[in-house]
Amino acid sequence: MKRFIGFVTKEFYHIFRDKRTMFILFGMPMVQIMLFGFAITNEINNVNIAIFDQSKDNETQQIINKISASKYFKIVNQITHEAQIESIFRTGKVKAVLVFEKDFIQNLQNKKTAKVQVITDATDPNIANTITNYINAILQNYSQEINKNVKPVYQIQTQTQLYYNPELKSVFTFVPGVMTVILMLVSAMMTSISITREKEMGTMEVLLVSPIKPFQVVIGKVFPYIFLSIINAAIILLLGVFVFKMPIEGSLFLLALESILFIITALSLGILISTIAQSQQTAMMFSLAGLMLPVIILSGFIFPISSMPLPLQIISNIIPAKWFIIIIKAIMLKGATIHTIWKETLILIGMTILFIAISIKKYKIRLE
Repeated sequence: MKRFIGFVTKEFYHIFRDKRTMFILFGMPMVQIMLFGFAITNEINNVNIAIFDQSKDNETQQIINKISASKYFKIVNQITHEAQIESIFRTGKVKAVLVFEKDFIQNLQNKKTAKVQVITDATDPNIANTITNYINAILQNYSQEINKNVKPVYQIQTQTQLYYNPELKSVFTFVPGVMTVILMLVSAMMTSISITREKEMGTMEVLLVSPIKPFQVVIGKVFPYIFLSIINAAIILLLGVFVFKMPIEGSLFLLALESILFIITALSLGILISTIAQSQQTAMMFSLAGLMLPVIILSGFIFPISSMPLPLQIISNIIPAKWFIIIIKAIMLKGATIHTIWKETLILIGMTILFIAISIKKYKIRLE
């Protein structure tokens, strides 16, 4: 019995001394419960909206103030012309526009009915539905307040208009999201495992001292995955277009360039992971645990980033998938040009350069 107790005690010592094991046992569950607890929500908070007030009377101002006072919406723009609605949606700055009809107060007093139009960006159908329901609830609450001891009652009618996805097809969200997840995991994970395999087998040092230049070794290792990832992207797009009737409103050439840029970003991240990992198992753990959860949860693929706590919103900015999802949705559904998505493109380019620079420093590769 003493031998058994001694053996068990020794195992505890081994576990407690291994930092990676301790992280997996206690760190990962804590990180996951924090992520799932704060990030996974169907509620909306601080959603950017714009106002197009054609009436500009005291009644519409009270409604605007009531919406602005709620935690759900943040008014970031006041539109003065109807033509601005399309352009502001195309930039992605707002998720909804509230339009008050002309002579709102006169219609409410004389006809007992006034209309408010709720125009939403339906590239994400769930968020569009939720926004509409929340605004309807606020307007209904306001109607109850003004109808106290009033007969006949005043009615504020809402009209809903959905931009870019009028049928609220969920596939319009999932095709770009799934494409992003697949490209990120295939490119980053397979690259990191491939390079780490060479390190683990001891052949990386042989390759680095061979006549082939060091940076050519790394490029040679990742080039096949660029080609394979491009094929993956093409297959996903073809299935989306011909099977799920996913539109491509923008330039196909621009979409291809942005996809290749994201693939290169993911590959550079895989190279960076390979500089940290010493074994294939570690590289796989970094790729799966370190990439899959952030890509799915913090990229805006499924859950709205604006509803997350501020620290998670800040962290989401370093997730390349977040910016690629914005780009691909803008091109495919909104017909965006480079003038609209230049900021997101520059962020991806900057991330790629950063990942490569750190990897070069780690491997001590000198480009000639």
